[in-house]
Amino acid sequence: MSVSITLSDLSWSTPDGRPIFSALNLRFGPERVGLVGRNGVGKTTLLKLITGDLVPTSGRLSVSGTLSLLRQLVQVRPEEAIADLFGTRTALRLLTRAERGEASVDELAQADWTVEAHMAEALARAGLQANAQTPLLSLSGGQRTRAGLAALIFAQPDFLLLDEPTNNLDRDGRRAVIDFLGQWRGGAIIVSHDRELLDIVDATVELTTLGATRYGGNWTHYRERKAFELAAAEHDLADAEKQMTEVNRTVQETVERKARRDGFGKKRAARGDMPRIIAGGLKRKAENTSGENARLAERRRAQANQDISIARKKIETLQPLSVTLPLTGLPANKTVLRMDSVTAGYTPDAPVLSDLSFEITGPERVALTGANGSGKTTMLSLIVGRLKPFVGTIRVATKAVLLDQQVSLLDPKSSIRDNFRRINPNADENACRAALARFMFRADAALQVVGSLSGGQMLRAGLACVLGGPEPPSLLILDEPTNHLDIDSIAAVEAGLRLYDGALLVVSHDESFLNGIGVTRRLELAVMPPPG
Repeated sequence: MSVSITLSDLSWSTPDGRPIFSALNLRFGPERVGLVGRNGVGKTTLLKLITGDLVPTSGRLSVSGTLSLLRQLVQVRPEEAIADLFGTRTALRLLTRAERGEASVDELAQADWTVEAHMAEALARAGLQANAQTPLLSLSGGQRTRAGLAALIFAQPDFLLLDEPTNNLDRDGRRAVIDFLGQWRGGAIIVSHDRELLDIVDATVELTTLGATRYGGNWTHYRERKAFELAAAEHDLADAEKQMTEVNRTVQETVERKARRDGFGKKRAARGDMPRIIAGGLKRKAENTSGENARLAERRRAQANQDISIARKKIETLQPLSVTLPLTGLPANKTVLRMDSVTAGYTPDAPVLSDLSFEITGPERVALTGANGSGKTTMLSLIVGRLKPFVGTIRVATKAVLLDQQVSLLDPKSSIRDNFRRINPNADENACRAALARFMFRADAALQVVGSLSGGQMLRAGLACVLGGPEPPSLLILDEPTNHLDIDSIAAVEAGLRLYDGALLVVSHDESFLNGIGVTRRLELAVMPPPG
């Protein structure tokens, strides 16, 4: 039996009745498919429907084969270890009891003596140095992603379901995921905005508010086809609107001609040089002609309206995200940030950073890079004062704002509008609304509670509150800013940051993004060796 995932007239709505999908028809086979679309369109929801975590509102979904899902975020408890992620804790306990001579004959018959070797092989393929007993809490976000990938490898499913698999990974981790999927010959549905990853897929499915469209090819092929189809749809819409203009012009000319004829007839009738019976006949004929012309005009208008409606349905009418930033006026020779001989971490006997000196002058654009665990987040915490160094000094000489991955500067219980007014107390209501509108939070959308937003929406709200105010920071610190943005939003943020005249310090493993914002230099941190 061939493996497949089939969606037949599948629909799903939120608990408050807001439709997300309507009558989706898709089929996935043993192929690698990139699932793309704007934030909030329902990509993660679709994965949850496939796994059975959500139930369709209507329609059918059938799965032939086994599934394994790699989630965006792994919520872990203190007692959880890699064995729990693999689902092998019971099997490993049985092996331990067998080695002690405590297992029964029946238990020995059920023991899988290869489980440890298979786990080690999967961890090695994912590029993670760990074992079954390694606590999940001891792993960084990128290491947890690798552990989750190793668990998928171990399970050997027919289908991999991957939700942003390269988020939080360093360059080596991203390369490990891309290489692994490049060799994968089963089925895979990959939700991602990673352009390099999406270029290895066999097909691309785009989700929009209009439904789902399948393109036979990778990301580059999809973008080419999408551009061609959008151009054709826009051409059809222009033709339909032109036809409507022509219909209206013709109708107006007909009305004006009739008015002139009616005026001429009335004048003749008034002079008395036309017999009454002829005048009456002409009047009835004019009325019949007028009625027929009106019906014809209405039919032509209806057809033109239908053509316009059909053309517009081919185009997803989404206002593009625009990032327009006020000027900071940062002088080119001003020292923005200076760190002198800084040693820091969380325990004095195991520092994460040692004897680090670093400086940013003027509107430099610096990428902070390094492997997971090298101290990038620690350094950002030092700069904004969340952490104090053990040794050394740190001086921030201008207004600085950090947008971390959790966008923790926003109050999750308050609306976007209220957060903006709190962060920008000098901005009046009109300035607030105008700034939020530039980031696609118009009217009631600005009143959404931050805690109800998706990851991409939350980052966009953070950018709006930090960059949309009248006095933007002269030093903007971004920690993995593209992790939850869709690709069109990434392009818009890139365009806005290219025009930003302040200093940028950016942690990102997205090389396309770093190149797009014009990074001028890099600071690469190394992982500190263990103490002793």
